[in-house]
Amino acid sequence: MITRAVISSLILALALTPFAARAEKLVINSNESDPAPKETFTKVVDEFKKQNPDLQVEFNTMDHEGYKTAIRNWLTTEPPDVVFWFAGNRMKAFVDRGLLDDVSDLWQKNNYGQVFKSTLPAMTVAGKQWGIPTSYYQWGVYYRKDIFDKYGISVPKTWEEFLAAGKKLKQNGVTPITIGTKFPWTAAGWFDYLDLRTNGFDFHIQLMDGKVPYTDPRVKDVFANWKQLIDAGFFLANNSNYSWQESAPFIMNGKAAMILIGNFFTQTISDDMKDKFGFFPFPTIKPDLADGEDAPVDTIHIPAKAKNKAGARKFLEFVAKPETQEMIAAGTKVLPANTEAKAPADPFLEAGAKLLANAKAAQFYDRDTNPEMATEGMKGFQEFMAYPGRLDSILQRLDKIEERVFKEQAKEANARAQDRLQGKILTRRLVEQSNDITLSQGR
Repeated sequence: MITRAVISSLILALALTPFAARAEKLVINSNESDPAPKETFTKVVDEFKKQNPDLQVEFNTMDHEGYKTAIRNWLTTEPPDVVFWFAGNRMKAFVDRGLLDDVSDLWQKNNYGQVFKSTLPAMTVAGKQWGIPTSYYQWGVYYRKDIFDKYGISVPKTWEEFLAAGKKLKQNGVTPITIGTKFPWTAAGWFDYLDLRTNGFDFHIQLMDGKVPYTDPRVKDVFANWKQLIDAGFFLANNSNYSWQESAPFIMNGKAAMILIGNFFTQTISDDMKDKFGFFPFPTIKPDLADGEDAPVDTIHIPAKAKNKAGARKFLEFVAKPETQEMIAAGTKVLPANTEAKAPADPFLEAGAKLLANAKAAQFYDRDTNPEMATEGMKGFQEFMAYPGRLDSILQRLDKIEERVFKEQAKEANARAQDRLQGKILTRRLVEQSNDITLSQGR
């Protein structure tokens, strides 16, 4: 028999147990490893902890490149409760494999279709939403205004003006374009814009969807324009030895004058240098094909195998709030995805908002196409920049890869559709059998 004294002791012991030990655990994995984003999202998570003391939050940050590989293993084995990721095909690839949770209920409950109107298409697959957008941002050319002024160079609006600007910089001992292609996604930015300006947005998306071969003459036109820059010596020498961060000092110290990159680049500009930098959209090659822009959407998701989906949904709703999105935008120099959030007072973001207001937005090469195709395509772009004479063999190789991966993708999609159909048939049969049993028992 348990005495009153024993019961009192148990109650006291429970009361003295540290709260954190009883708190439910929530694991969040992030790829925001650059200094400014890492600091910003740490503050976001800390604020979430304050508002949700019932959750014991574990926040892990991993380097950007390693994360891309690791997430594929997590999602299929022991995933965290929340993952940072990307919209577009990168998200869809996981959705198609059943690795992300449908969060359409959150969108409906909070009317996210209105406040996230511009990013809604990027978050939707098969009529459902699979995550929350944290932000988006423009790509374009960042340049040294003081160097342009020194040599009497105007901001180029056309391809011819861009070539002339680069030629003048070369004549004065300045590398026109800094770039680091150690991680080849930076080269993909050049492919995207040259294709958007040479062939237009619709063609670009068809290529991303595997509907156009890489040996198509129109794709070769893209590389012909790119080769003009390579042959003229516009790019930083030995750029495959540098990451984009390692290539940035060349523009900071004035040895280079331009860089094509996303607005996250502005995080690297010190306060005393900001008045020396400007931004302009990628120049027009064909006047009627000037409205396509890269505007990647960064996202957070709940893995299908997450253990704490209730806590994860709380975090997604927290990040979707205007005040949280404003915190993210201010710290990472991006545009808030929530239209009720105010963008930071920043000339680069103001230029980006203006640029994207009426643009057709692509996500970015490695977010718009099949993941395996993206990996091989970017290797090809990197190789082309170092060895432009290998173009024909590169494109032939990409053709074979494209044909294989999209054929496999279609086969997998058909198999999943058949599995879903068989599941529906089985469910219907079970229901019919249950009804038959009920009727036979007279109930």
